[in-house]
Amino acid sequence: MQFGAFSISLAVKDLGASRTFYEKLGFAVAGGDADQGWLILRNGSCTIGLFQGLFEGNILTFNPGWDEQAQPLPNFTDIRDLQKSLKASGVRLDSEADEAGSGPGSFVLTDPDGNTILVDQHV
Repeated sequence: MQFGAFSISLAVKDLGASRTFYEKLGFAVAGGDADQGWLILRNGSCTIGLFQGLFEGNILTFNPGWDEQAQPLPNFTDIRDLQKSLKASGVRLDSEADEAGSGPGSFVLTDPDGNTILVDQHV
């Protein structure tokens, strides 16, 4: 199974302070909208999403169909195929993508330690 690009989505208390901190670590803003409470920062192949007031807790995020620079991949495993495979393996999903759909979609699951995992396809 290929889950695509990986990033961590951090629930932050102060978007400006978090941005400044991660910029000191060499990250640069690559997207987002600070007025809406979120920014995407990159340092090489590492991506961090900063989200203020949009969700509780940090989230491991995978983006099928994207490379590490958020560029579309010519070939990838569709989110609905990933979802079917996980369900067939007995993995419980917290939310599911519409299996009859195509294109963008997402599903959420929780690992045994309570960490939230978002699989979010944008293409």
